[in-house]
Amino acid sequence: MDIFQTIVIAIVEGLTEFLPVSSTGHMIITQNLLGVAQGDPFVHAFTFIIQFGAILSVVCLYWKRFFQMRNRAEVNEKLRFYGLLIVGVLPAVVIGLAAKKSGLLDWLLDSVTTVAVMLVVGGVFMLFVDKIFNKGNDGNKVTWRRALMIGFWQCLSVIPGTSRSMATIVGGMQQRLTRKNAAEFSFFLAVPTMAGATLLDLIDMFGQPNDWATSGNVFLLILGCVIAFVVAILAMKWFVGFLTKYGFKAFGWYRIIVGGIILAMLLTGHSLVMVD
Repeated sequence: MDIFQTIVIAIVEGLTEFLPVSSTGHMIITQNLLGVAQGDPFVHAFTFIIQFGAILSVVCLYWKRFFQMRNRAEVNEKLRFYGLLIVGVLPAVVIGLAAKKSGLLDWLLDSVTTVAVMLVVGGVFMLFVDKIFNKGNDGNKVTWRRALMIGFWQCLSVIPGTSRSMATIVGGMQQRLTRKNAAEFSFFLAVPTMAGATLLDLIDMFGQPNDWATSGNVFLLILGCVIAFVVAILAMKWFVGFLTKYGFKAFGWYRIIVGGIILAMLLTGHSLVMVD
């Protein structure tokens, strides 16, 4: 990977991490378009590690929800908040570790076809999701049961192209949360989920021969994280307002169009590599 590829992929990650369009899927497609070598251990790790930059934007944007504890009531509220995140992330920990240990996750990350199919399938679903699940109430809060159920929905995102954001927001709406409440809990749940995924990839990388640990690769990781962080803050602010007002339909059509184009190219034998 070079600096140009890193910048483009990091921008794509920041823009799509919290949108229901699959950030991992878009990064895989972007890597193919840019001619980034697939199957390379560093590229796999890069795909997850720069997501850590994006999730740090959640902590920055909602720092009061994570850290403000001025009195006993706020301390108790934060303990409950952290507990909900732990409960919500548990299903993904079990499923994610199993997928990674079996090698399924690495195989899926190399499959552009899987990404394209899931973009289309998820897009069709999103055309109707507002009518199916839009029964939320502003007074509803995330309970322990709701957090666990949203966590099970999040497990669908182990398949690239599904979208962790879509799965968790839809899971929240299925649990009768408003779109705004569901979106914000999806943001919060991304922090332990993606932090754990990043940590696992770092452990794997350090457990392998250190061929990847060049000053150039470390620079690319830092650069990617910084860019993803900045872009994700801007994308998050826009997304909450748009989703609250307009719902999922626009994202559904976008997914269908992008996934359809990719499938058409693959089925007609065209290469996705646009930059050599």
